[in-house]
Order: sequence, then structure tokens, then C-alpha cells
Amino acid sequence: MNESITIVGSGIAGLSAACHLAETGADVTVLEQHDDLGGVAGTFASDGFRFDSGPSWYLMPDVFERFFETFNRSVEDAYELEQLDPSYRILWKDGDQLDVPADPAALAPKLEAYEDGAADAFRRYLDHAEEVYELAMDRFVYPRRSGLLDWVDPDVLRSVRALPLLRSMDRYVQQYVKHPKLRQLLEYKLVFLGGSPYNTPALYTLMGHVDFNQGVYHPVGGMQSVVDALADLAADLGVTFRTGTEVTGLRSRNTHVRVSTDDETHTARRVVANASPAHVEQTLLSPDQRDHDAKYWENRTYGPAAYLLYLGVKGDVAPLRHHTLVLPPNWDHHFEAIFDDPTWPTNPAYYLHVPSKTDPSFAPDGHHSVFILVPIAPGLRDGPARRAWMREQVLDDLAQHAGVDLRGRIVTEHDACVSEFAEHFGQPKGNALGLAHTLQQTGPLRPSRRAKSAPGLYYTGADTKPGVGVPICLISGEQTAGAVLTDAAA
Repeated sequence: MNESITIVGSGIAGLSAACHLAETGADVTVLEQHDDLGGVAGTFASDGFRFDSGPSWYLMPDVFERFFETFNRSVEDAYELEQLDPSYRILWKDGDQLDVPADPAALAPKLEAYEDGAADAFRRYLDHAEEVYELAMDRFVYPRRSGLLDWVDPDVLRSVRALPLLRSMDRYVQQYVKHPKLRQLLEYKLVFLGGSPYNTPALYTLMGHVDFNQGVYHPVGGMQSVVDALADLAADLGVTFRTGTEVTGLRSRNTHVRVSTDDETHTARRVVANASPAHVEQTLLSPDQRDHDAKYWENRTYGPAAYLLYLGVKGDVAPLRHHTLVLPPNWDHHFEAIFDDPTWPTNPAYYLHVPSKTDPSFAPDGHHSVFILVPIAPGLRDGPARRAWMREQVLDDLAQHAGVDLRGRIVTEHDACVSEFAEHFGQPKGNALGLAHTLQQTGPLRPSRRAKSAPGLYYTGADTKPGVGVPICLISGEQTAGAVLTDAAA
């Protein structure tokens, strides 16, 4: 395809789209407002420590393998992967602890301590999760289905009978196990999709297969290794990168799209926006070229925002593992504080990432790199006083319930919250993940890849199809590129 294409934003989906389009011969330029590529994914350094700034779980390795194989490359050539075992540790605030081994067969017997028959129930759950994963990926996620009519064909309808699509994840899981901790074990990864067990459809039981059967990995060097591999591939394919270039306006005109930046205006035959459609419509497009009004975006259900604390710590941090979840035995109040009655949590469920447990490049000898993430409601005010309060809440909670007191040992410290996601990445209400995967925002009900009122403008990333997550954004970039190629050939 001999066309000029501008991609706005260099997140995972933008880099993926750039590779797929450049391979066809398109003249692709990626504009990135920051000095580094990767969007919310990446790594930063401070005082000898390194931190994954955003995504830190490497899941769905088959998706990455498929991506690189498309370009006759391999993951092994791109970066080094290390499988984690245990995959992660759960610390409950009542003193209970569970290590999740990489082999699900080793996990099943542990579950009997919580509920009679749980081992067999877990095996049955995983069998069905694998079936759902294969059906969902082959018939829903990988195919480029654009609208509702594309989903109404015999192949898809046959699949629907096998997918528990309409009930909530929590109701579905209770068919297998009743114990609250076992339900948490099977449901926590829904937070990665920007949802809760009570508003996410049971289709996402497929995450059980992702978690337990496929395993959890660490790309040596962190997520920056993945970003660098994608950027290197794109450059090899001829993609031009312009960092430190903020796009200030887009205007569709007949056969091209005008792209305005801080210091110039140029035109491209087509533009792919790797940014939230809400942000693009409300800040870059004129009102006559917007597909939705402000009220539409205000009424969407966004995934959680996050309070993030990046700490370089001296000494040991046992019992923390590479990935650790700290959960109250009853987490309903925390989800209510995110989705039902937005407020700061007083008994938070939170996640800790300590990559230095696996990868020495993240911290000096005798130190650890600690990343703490507390999911919170999007749109909360996060001024200095509130952040300071949350910091003390988390450090107190960690010392009391995990036995890890970090205070007095902190060498370097940074934080991020709602404001950073809103101001630096254009995330609506400062959410950290994108549109939640509620029933009303799943599959064909997510925003379109094509801007209807601004011909030549396309969207890719977590807020569009197929959805949230680093591997899913790889697929989103491929699908958006496919839409561009289809239109160019028409």
C-alpha cells in the first residue's frame, strides 16, 4: 500500500499497527508526545533503581509469539523471558497465605484446605476456561468483527451456546466454589480488564486459562524490553518515529487528514489514533467531526484509576515475591468504592511488583525495586494531602498485614495517580486501563475502530476492540491496520 499514514501515540497498539502497516509498504510516521516510546508501558530509572511504570504482568505468551511470527521473527530473538514459579503470592489480611505454583496440578490440592471438593472443581473450571479461551480467541478476538451484524453468523452463534456470556463472573464462579478466598483467586485478574467480579461477564473466565494454564512470565529488563523490541521491528520495517511531538488537532478533509502539532501542520492519507477516542473527540476534533457528545463519554464505565508508589528500598522485603497480592478476606467494600460509591478505600486490596526478586538489573545489590498499585475510582481528587494519606495507609497496612515495614529504608520514591493518567496520557477521568469490560462494553459494543464523522481517522488501543491488556492491544493494532488496508483497497 503506497499511502502516507500517521499514527498518533506509541503505545503497544500504536507500535503494533505501525509494524503491520509498514510491512505492506505504507509510509508510516509515529508521533509521540513524550520523549520515550511505549505510552503507559515502559520503565524508568531513579538513583540506581528501575521501575516498570505501568503494565508489569506478562500474560498470554501465545499472542506475543503469534505477533512476532507474523514478521518471521521470534520472541526468543526479541527478548529473554523467564517463567515465574510461583506465579505470584496472595497474602490475605487475616494472616493466610497462598503461593500459586506455575503448574496448576500442584495448585489444585492446596485448595482442598478451603473447601471440600475444591480440587476437582478447580480442574473442571480450568477445563472450561481453556475451552472458552480457544473459542473466544479463534472466533471473537482474532477475527476482525466490526459491528453487531458481523457477530450474527452461524459460527459465532454456535459459540455463544458454549460461552457463559450473560451472567456475572462472580455468579459463574460460584457454580464451582463458594469459599470467598477461592472466588477471589479465580476472579482477581478481572481488575486487569478494568472491571470487577460483579460487572464483568463470565466470558472472561478465559482469564483462568491465561493465569493458571499458560503461566506468568517476566521479560528480562521489564516491559521496556517488549517496547524496545516492537520499536526495533517497526524501525526495521521503515517506520519513522518523532518523539517530543504533541498532536494538537486533527481535521478530516476529503481525501486526507490534517494533523496539527506544536510546530507544524501536515497531511496524511489516513491517521491512526492510539489514544482514547474520548480524548481524541473532545480535545483534537472539532464538534462537527465528533461521533459522540460529552455526555456519552461521561456515562461510560471506565476501569479503575490507580494510586502508584514506586520505592527503592534497602534490605530484604520478604515475604513479598515478584508478584504479590494483598487482599482483605472480604473485598466487596473496595470494589464498591471503585464502581458504586467512588471514594478512597480504607481497607484496600492492592498489588506489589518486586522485579528485583527475579531480575537484578532493577536494583543495586542489597536493595529492591518495589512498585505498589492500589486500584481506586477514576475521577477522584488526588491532591498532595490525599496522596500522603494513601501512602501512610498502604505502608501501615503492609507492615501490619504482610509483615513488611518499608519505612526508614526508602532510598528513592515516586508516585503517580489520577492526575498523571489524565494529564500525561489523556485517560478519561484519569483511569489507568481503559473502558471496563462490562456486558455493555464488550465485543461489538466497544467504540468503533473507524471514526464515522471524520473519514480517514481510525482508533486503536485499550478503549476500542478487542479491549484491555498489553497482548490484547497487540491484536488491536493488527485489527486496526486491517481496517485501514481494507478501506485503502476499496
